[in-house]
Amino acid sequence: MTVLSVNINKIAVLRNSRGDTLPSVAQAATTCLGAGCGGITVHPRPDLRHIRPDDVRTLAKLLRGGAAEFNIEGNPFAPARDSYPGLLELCAEAGAQQATLVPDADGQITSDHGFDLLKDAQRLKPLIRELKAAGCRVSLFMDADSAHIEHAAEIGADRIEIYTGPFAHAFEAGDCGRELDLCAKAAERAQAVGLAVNAGHDLNQANLGVFLRTVPNVAEVSIGHALIGEAIYDGLAPTVRKYLAVIAAARG
Repeated sequence: MTVLSVNINKIAVLRNSRGDTLPSVAQAATTCLGAGCGGITVHPRPDLRHIRPDDVRTLAKLLRGGAAEFNIEGNPFAPARDSYPGLLELCAEAGAQQATLVPDADGQITSDHGFDLLKDAQRLKPLIRELKAAGCRVSLFMDADSAHIEHAAEIGADRIEIYTGPFAHAFEAGDCGRELDLCAKAAERAQAVGLAVNAGHDLNQANLGVFLRTVPNVAEVSIGHALIGEAIYDGLAPTVRKYLAVIAAARG
């Protein structure tokens, strides 16, 4: 069944807005785990605007022993600075089960495109090798309409994560057929060369079911912004359970 990995960046955004310790990132993760999610996702950035390296270390201790998978996202090309040691160093130190590599620049509000493997493949290849040597499964953030999805397997990645933002926006506009078809075809192409498929960005309770019913064999969905937003009204644990019910219904 598709694993739900909850991205808790937004908890850190709220905490950082007051410069204190609350709400607790660790308590949020514990609540999500108690509600049954299969993974915790964080996306630390060099500017420390939400999840910080100390959060990663705290969560690594919490998740040690296999309570759930720890997925750390980020730009592998961003250099270390100040207290940010670099993505590869954080993944190795935390013992993350999965590293999701994302080509986001420092100034981006959120990830909004996948890798161009014609341009980035040779830079990524040794970094993927280093992450896998540290015990991390490696997933590459990719656009559904990329012509180069198969290259991810050639440079050693284990998975791709389909960037689902365009699908989610089309769904909200009431006409998602084309974007949904692109996602399904991207998954089929990836799986044909031995890659597993994750998905994430702007997925929510309304659009997740149709996505999973159409896109074959999605291994994991990473959901944060919508889930945390919905939890403001319904509570964190009940919201996680609602997502798990959507996943179960979609997979029968």
